Amino acid sequence: MSRHLHRGTSGGRFSGNSQGFWDDSQMKERTENEDLDIIRKDVIWVANVKITAQEVLTSGSLTKRMMMLEEEQISFRSASLMFDGVEDYSHQIAEMIGLRNESNFIHVGVRTILDIGCGYGSFGAHLFSKQLLTMCIANYEASGSQVQLTLERGLPAMISSFTSKQLPYPSLSFDMVHCARCGIDWDQKEGIYLIEANRVLRPGGYFVWTSPLTNSQASLRNKENQKRWNFVRSFAESLCWDMLSQQDETVVWKKTSKKSCYGSRKSGSSPSICSKAHDVESPYYRPLESCIGGTQSRRWIPIEGRPTWPSRANPSSNELAIYGVSPEDFAWDNLNWNSAVRNYWSLLSPLIFSDHPKRPGDEDPSPPYNMLRNVLDMNARFGGFNSALLEGGKSVWVMNVVPTSGPNTLPLILDRGFVGVLHDWCEAFPTYPRTYDMVHAEGLLSLETDQQRRCTMLDLFSEIDRLLRPEGWVILRDTASLIEIARALATRLKWDARVVEIESNSNERLLICQKPFFKKQTN
Repeated sequence: MSRHLHRGTSGGRFSGNSQGFWDDSQMKERTENEDLDIIRKDVIWVANVKITAQEVLTSGSLTKRMMMLEEEQISFRSASLMFDGVEDYSHQIAEMIGLRNESNFIHVGVRTILDIGCGYGSFGAHLFSKQLLTMCIANYEASGSQVQLTLERGLPAMISSFTSKQLPYPSLSFDMVHCARCGIDWDQKEGIYLIEANRVLRPGGYFVWTSPLTNSQASLRNKENQKRWNFVRSFAESLCWDMLSQQDETVVWKKTSKKSCYGSRKSGSSPSICSKAHDVESPYYRPLESCIGGTQSRRWIPIEGRPTWPSRANPSSNELAIYGVSPEDFAWDNLNWNSAVRNYWSLLSPLIFSDHPKRPGDEDPSPPYNMLRNVLDMNARFGGFNSALLEGGKSVWVMNVVPTSGPNTLPLILDRGFVGVLHDWCEAFPTYPRTYDMVHAEGLLSLETDQQRRCTMLDLFSEIDRLLRPEGWVILRDTASLIEIARALATRLKWDARVVEIESNSNERLLICQKPFFKKQTN
């Protein structure tokens, strides 16, 4: 029996609860098995991505070659240790740092990793099981996209060019930066790409580079390669990176934890330290800087000095003061979102846990089971929605977006151990179509309409429709008047839509939508 919403209805409640949607006392607790979310990272449909069979068979980089073509599906071999070298590679990196294995990354302060040119996400897929969150970035590709296949596997990724502008992350955002044959010429443009990697790397963080260029034996036979390798090694030292180890084609550096290192360099050493005017927390469409950033930030805290995951998701009052956030506001935000997530799932459970096609490679599961793997939070604020999903046992990852039209809370989100990005919602989000299983936004419509914007609400909804997978969900919370406008737009897009009243605030409403799945008509 199909259980879709009735398109265009308004003013009703989803449940039969006469006390209203937000009454926790009437809500039944779900069992642990019902709350368990299933993530499949090893098999995807060929039809969902722009890659040909020939491209699958000929992909040859370190992380791309772990694919098998099986009729209409692509199988990633990360589930088979006999064929997959990613576990061995991750283990090697851990040993080079001085750890027993990659499971210990988290104990030395590593939680978030920026993977540049990530192949098809095998490195991040393996580390996901170790509670590590890996953000893949790569250029747009017309076919065989690294970003598209990584997202299709249910892993964090976004289109981003490392070589044109500063990345849309504040300074000191990641615990590790990883590049395995990622196509970046680190020795070019007087080391400016290394400076950008240093900017987004936290104090005490690790830079991991795997490249034939680092193979000292091979470099000795090629003077040009030796010259390039010597430049990178020397420049890394000028950035106050300490080379921990070099094995085969992999080198691991550790960024200094002490600001005093920069002052102890020789007088006139290059690169210089950025002035305050050039060292900003909102690097949106800013050119690459040739100076060392992040040294003046109050967030300069070595990764080994931060609480380990998951404790870092709940910063102390002293830590919150760094971001200008009061403990009371933060506590209220957490409480509000924990309640909201429970109610969202209570609201959606009869619909979201049934009548969905099984994922490729899965046996037919017994409902209820959760088909959500990722969520786009369009106005993330403190990252409270992300935190509440994790506390509620939902095995999803969240792309926390901080709109450029509002306060920049992205540093707090990233320091909590989540992933996120700055973005102007009058522009296309840097990803492929049909990327997210759920799109969520609280207060975004109010935020955008309060600004003198160059785009309309229809533009915004068209972009949401582009990002959302068929049968994906949209949850919007805003003022009653804006939600009514949004409902009309959702109907125009042929989404199933319904407005839900919120008893605790008569001026706010929820808009719950589901994007239908239209099958191509055959003649």
